[in-house]
Amino acid sequence: MKIGIICTSFHKEEMEKMLHYATEESISNGFEIAVLKWVPGVMEIPLTIDRMITENNLEGIVTLGIIEEGETQHGLVMGHAVINSIINLQLEYNIPIGLGIIGPGAKKEHIAPRLESHSRAAVNAISRMIN
Repeated sequence: MKIGIICTSFHKEEMEKMLHYATEESISNGFEIAVLKWVPGVMEIPLTIDRMITENNLEGIVTLGIIEEGETQHGLVMGHAVINSIINLQLEYNIPIGLGIIGPGAKKEHIAPRLESHSRAAVNAISRMIN
């Protein structure tokens, strides 16, 4: 079964770890990662999902990203918009999309402990929906 993974470029070191965990989990679930895309930030995920679905024959997509707590409500508003868009794309295309986005509102000390669990959970979510 072919899947795609989308990673954000912010927090590059943490994202490399998330990708590692998601790749391990994908292999253990029998998935082939057919497409891997790096995007500038979380806001670019919905457009990339749309393109991945229309350009590839995928059974599911995993999204990996981090939305840190900021001094303003920007991250919270952006996070809600992005997650809502992901839900709508999932329903529009009838393809499971695993949400491996830490936040919005993640404090620095909350990120590291969640890297593995969020990555693996996103892969397992699409696995359960496919099977």
